[in-house]
Amino acid sequence: MRVRNVPGAGGGIAFAHVVAERGGDPNLIVAASPATTLRLAQGQFGDFEAKDVRWIAAVAADYGVIAVRHDAPWRSFEELIDAWRLAPSEIVAAGGSAVGGQDHMKLLVLARAAGIDPRAIRYVPFDGGGEAVTALLGGFVSVAPLDVSEVLSLFEASEVRVLATLSPERLEALDGVPTARELGYDVSWIVWRGFYAPAGIDDARYEHWVGVLENVAASPEWEALRARTGLSEFFLAGKAFETFVNEQVASFEVLTAELGLAP
Repeated sequence: MRVRNVPGAGGGIAFAHVVAERGGDPNLIVAASPATTLRLAQGQFGDFEAKDVRWIAAVAADYGVIAVRHDAPWRSFEELIDAWRLAPSEIVAAGGSAVGGQDHMKLLVLARAAGIDPRAIRYVPFDGGGEAVTALLGGFVSVAPLDVSEVLSLFEASEVRVLATLSPERLEALDGVPTARELGYDVSWIVWRGFYAPAGIDDARYEHWVGVLENVAASPEWEALRARTGLSEFFLAGKAFETFVNEQVASFEVLTAELGLAP
């Protein structure tokens, strides 16, 4: 299998290329995540919609985290929230997505759950989680709303402190880290990792790709990779995944409007 990276617009460049130029290619699948569904919900992909491709499967889940430097003044999530409530403009956060993207949205929904005006949150967007981590470690920002896979090695090396996860339950990879939900903030942010195919492929080819990803997700090699990178088990395929995607787009449309980010 050949792999081609098509960066830009939270997956928008790749999405437009598939729809406009590769609509019936039976040999193409494209990696996707909630960055894709969020941008679709916000109208960032122009006139394109979720129905313009065929959603194959999600094969794993990452989850959002709230990370700070190892020497940050906040030893717990509650301490950070208390500081944010007192002086929200004095705490600068960095993420690997644009304003309105996943990392920014994590902060906004947390702020709202904590009774903090989301408009007071200071957020600096970087081009990817790696740059945001660099800014955090360099002391240029105080907080980073990222994903487990982006901070796991730094957490294990005690270079960052993860104050909370945005997962339904505690994660084995981040031993001892509480969830925001158990601390009283009903916020969860799943970063599923999945694939879609061009809309014009036939059903037989679509089912072929579903079967391929089912086999991958069930393999010991994939299980080992998930464990090594901090990904959680999560598999949805076919019609169930398509329904999940459509429901997520709809929920993101509502959330975007509620947070004042609608186009």
